[in-house]
Amino acid sequence: MLLRLVAEFDLQRDVVPWLAARGWAAALDTSEKSSALYVVNVERNGKIIYTWKGNQRNTHIGLYDRQTKQNEHLYMFERDLHIISCSVNSERTLLAVSFRQYTEEERVSRLLQSVSKYLTLLIEIHPINNVRVLKAVDSCVRVQFLYPDEGKRTSTESRLLLASEDKYIEQFDIHVVEEEEHKVVIQNPGQLPRARVADDLIWAQWDMMEQRLFYIVPKESRNTLKCIQFYPDENFNSVLESHLDISVHDTRLKLVNFGYDYCQDQEVAPKSLNLQVFTSKAGGLCVCCSLVSDIPDEITYSIYFLHKGYNKTFTVSLERTETHQLKEVAFLNLDYYVAAYLPGQFLHLLNIQHPDLLCYSLFLAGENARIDRLCNCSIQSPLVSTVLDCSAGSIYAVSISDNALLQFLWNSKQDSERLAALHCALLYVGSTADLEMQIIWWISENLSTCHTFDPIQEFIIASLYCRMCPETHNLDKLLPYTSLLDWTGVIPEVTCATDIIPLPILDFQNSKGFWDKFNSNLESVKYAEPHLHYHNNVLRREWLNLSEEKEERRTTAYLRNIIENAKKVLAHLDTWDCEERLTPLFQEEDYQQQLLMGLMVAQLKEHLMRHLQYVGKKKIDQIVLDYVANLLNLIHRMMKEVWRRYQLHSCIFCFDKRGSAAEFAVFHVMSRILEASNGMCLPLPPGFHTLHLGLGVRCLPLHTLLHYIDNGVLHLTETCVRKLLRDLDHTEKNEKLKFSIVTRLPEALGQKVHQFWNHPVNANFIAQKYVKLLLEKLGNRQYSRPVPERHSVPVEFLPLNYLTSMLAEIENQETLL
Repeated sequence: MLLRLVAEFDLQRDVVPWLAARGWAAALDTSEKSSALYVVNVERNGKIIYTWKGNQRNTHIGLYDRQTKQNEHLYMFERDLHIISCSVNSERTLLAVSFRQYTEEERVSRLLQSVSKYLTLLIEIHPINNVRVLKAVDSCVRVQFLYPDEGKRTSTESRLLLASEDKYIEQFDIHVVEEEEHKVVIQNPGQLPRARVADDLIWAQWDMMEQRLFYIVPKESRNTLKCIQFYPDENFNSVLESHLDISVHDTRLKLVNFGYDYCQDQEVAPKSLNLQVFTSKAGGLCVCCSLVSDIPDEITYSIYFLHKGYNKTFTVSLERTETHQLKEVAFLNLDYYVAAYLPGQFLHLLNIQHPDLLCYSLFLAGENARIDRLCNCSIQSPLVSTVLDCSAGSIYAVSISDNALLQFLWNSKQDSERLAALHCALLYVGSTADLEMQIIWWISENLSTCHTFDPIQEFIIASLYCRMCPETHNLDKLLPYTSLLDWTGVIPEVTCATDIIPLPILDFQNSKGFWDKFNSNLESVKYAEPHLHYHNNVLRREWLNLSEEKEERRTTAYLRNIIENAKKVLAHLDTWDCEERLTPLFQEEDYQQQLLMGLMVAQLKEHLMRHLQYVGKKKIDQIVLDYVANLLNLIHRMMKEVWRRYQLHSCIFCFDKRGSAAEFAVFHVMSRILEASNGMCLPLPPGFHTLHLGLGVRCLPLHTLLHYIDNGVLHLTETCVRKLLRDLDHTEKNEKLKFSIVTRLPEALGQKVHQFWNHPVNANFIAQKYVKLLLEKLGNRQYSRPVPERHSVPVEFLPLNYLTSMLAEIENQETLL
C-alpha cells in the first residue's frame, strides 16, 4: 500500500478507557457506539472535541489533547441531545455548542411547534457558569472559534464564527473579564457585537491552520469562489476571487471543516456538492470537485489549479460496477499532491506543483490503490497530511511509504508509472543516501525498458531541483525539473481534458507567507512559466564554438574567465568529498569538460541574474557553484553506487586481460550516462572519458571498440592512450590495437603520446610530422622558375619517400603559380 497511515487519535484507544475508569463507558452500548460517541471538531491547536451519552442519557462533551495524551471533561447537558457542532476558544474559557433539540417527528408528536428545532449556546466553562443563547432557529448552525497566533499571550477577547444553513456566516466578538478566584465571565453578555462575514453562499470551508474562510456564491452565469483572511489583530478582509465553471444541482449549503457531525453529513451528502479547497506550502491552491455520475461505471472529478490558470477533468472507467459500493470521491491534501480516492477502485495522486504533464501524477488501481483502515468515504482532510475517519472517530497522519514507492517503481510496467514514481521519490519523499542508492540500482537495471524518457536524465534533473530549490524563494520557477518538453503517453482507463480558466483576482497588502507565494505563482503564469526555466540550447552551441577555437585564440579574457569558473566548481566540489573516492574520477584535467562547466556557470548565472535581481550577485554565484558541483557529484554518486554494486576495484586500467561481465555492465551504464549528458549538454566529471575508454578496451572486441571511437561514444584521452601504448606488449594483436588507436588520434594529442610507442610505424609518423613542420617553415619562400616534371624513384627509407612526395607537391603548386 502506497499511503502509510499512523493513528494519531482513536476514540476506542484514547477515550473509551478514560470513560470506563470514570464509570461512563457502561452507557455506550455496542450497537450504538457510532452515534453515542463521536468526534465533533478538531481545533487549530490539534485538540479534539468529542461527545458521548452518559448513564442517564445525559450528553457530555470532552476534549482530548494530542500532545499530553490527556482527556478533559468540558460540559454536560442533563438530557439526550444530538450535538451538531462544538468549538472551544484557545484559552478554554468559552464553549460554543450547536445541537438539535428535537427531530421534526418528535416536535409534532409532543406539540412543540413553537419550540425551535436547533439551539446554539455560548457557555462559560472556567468554571462552568452562565449560558448565553446565540441562536434558537429551525435551521442548522455550525460554530467555530477563531484562534490567534500560537505565540500570542492569553487574550480577553474571543471571536466566534456562526455558519447558518440559511446561507450566511457571521462573527461574534466576545469580551471576557476575570473576576475573583480566577473566574472568567462574559462582559455584557446581552450585547455581543456581531458582523456579517458572507451572504448567499452555497458552500463554505474553514481552514483552521491559516484562519481562512473559502466560500462560493452564485454570480451571474458562473459561481465565484472567494476567500476571507482573518488576522490576529481582529480584522478580516476578502483576499481572493475566482470564477469557477462548476454546476451545482443541490442548493443546500454544504459546509466543510465546520465540525464533523457524521449522521448529519450522511443526510446531506448524497446529492450535495463534493468540493474541497487545498493549499500547499509552495503557494499552490487547488479546488477539487466531484459530482455523482449518472453513468454507473464512470467517475468524473475536476481539479482546478488556480495557481496555474487551468483545470483538469478526469474520467475514470471503473473495473467493478457494484452500484451499492460506489460512493463519492474523497480528496486528501498531501501538500505536494492532492489525492483523489475511491475505496476499492483507485487512488490518484495529482502533482500540485507540476500538474502540466500527466506523467508526474500517479494513478493506482486494484490492490495498489488500497489504503488500510480507510475502506469507506466518510473521510475528510482537515489538515495537511491528515485524515479524519468520521465514522470510526480516528485521525491518521498520512504519508507516502518509501518502501512501497520503491517496490512500485521496481514492479511498474508503464513509463507513466515509472516517471511518476521516480519524481515522487525524488521530489516528495526527498533525496536521502539510501533512497538515491535504491533508485540508482533501479536505473542500472532498467536502462533499456524506459522508451519515452531517459531515467538518468530525469534522476539528475529532478535530484538537482530537489536539492537546490529550498535555497532561495522562486528558484523553483527558474531551474528545470524535468528533461521532458512534452508527454504524449496515456494512462489506461483514464481520460483527461484540460481547460484554461481565468486567473484569480488577489487583493492583499504586505502579506508574507502563502499569499505572497501564491501571487508569485500567478506572476509566473502571466510571464509564460515554461520559458522561465533554464535550458541548455545556447550552451551547446557556444560550447561547440569554443571547442573549435584555435590554440592561439585560447588566451582571451573571456576564455580565461570560463576556465576559472570551472576551477571554482572543482575546488568547491573538493570541499564536499573528503572520503576516498571509489571510482578513479577527478584525477586529471579534461579541457573540454572544463569548458562546458565554465560555460554552464556563466550562462546559468546570467539566467538567474535576470530573474532574481533582489537576491544579490554573491548569493547567485553561490547558487550556481552549488548547482554545477551538485550535478558533477550526482554523476559521481551514480558511478560509485554502480561500482559498488558490481564490486569493481578502483584500479581498472590493466589491459593484460579481458573485462568481466561486471565490468561490461558498468561500461554499459557509463555509455548511457554519456548519452544522457550529451542529450542535455551536461558536463561530466574529469576522468570520466578515461575510465570509459579503459573499460571499453577491456570489454569490447577491436572492431566494436573502433566503431565506438569513430562514432564519438568513446573519447580518446591522453591518460588512457599513454597507458595503453606503454603497458601493452608487442604481440601482433596489441600492435594492431595500438596502430588503430594512433591513426585516430587528433593531431595535438598525437604529438603528446607518439613518443610512448616504440615501433617503426610510430617512427614513420614522427618523421612525417617533422618533415611536414620543416616544409611548412620553408613554404613562405617563393619560387619563380618552372620545375620540370620528375618521376620519383621509390626507396626503402620511408621518411625519404615522404620528403620526396612533399617536395614534388610543392614544386607542382609553384609551377601552377
